[in-house]
Amino acid sequence: MPILNIQVSAQRSDALSERITETLLELTTRILGKRRELTAVVIHYVDPRDWYVAGQSLAQLKKASFYFDVKVVDETNTKAEKARYVAEAYAAFKGLLGDLHPESYVYVQDVRATAYGFGGQTQEHRYQHPSP
Repeated sequence: MPILNIQVSAQRSDALSERITETLLELTTRILGKRRELTAVVIHYVDPRDWYVAGQSLAQLKKASFYFDVKVVDETNTKAEKARYVAEAYAAFKGLLGDLHPESYVYVQDVRATAYGFGGQTQEHRYQHPSP
């Protein structure tokens, strides 16, 4: 059910895409308790020459960075779970990308169940009408 949209400052490769996907699936399942089979990951690669922090490109700084957001239904995760998720995601991406710029971001978006869903149904509808 969650969808993760990630931007990463690296050259695209199948191997890196697979490692990023597996990392995000593992973290999202283990920490946030989301179902792996319902989790989607979309990866966008950005050339480090086109990613700027404080007016300098990551290429100039010789740093890597990432940004991702994950949408989850409001009130399904605690503050502590979200804090742990952000911390572990940063550490994982440091392992994947190397020298990370501290301006790398994780955004856990709490979205209303009435305004979010998949397969043509909102999460609120699924809550009110559970499958047998």
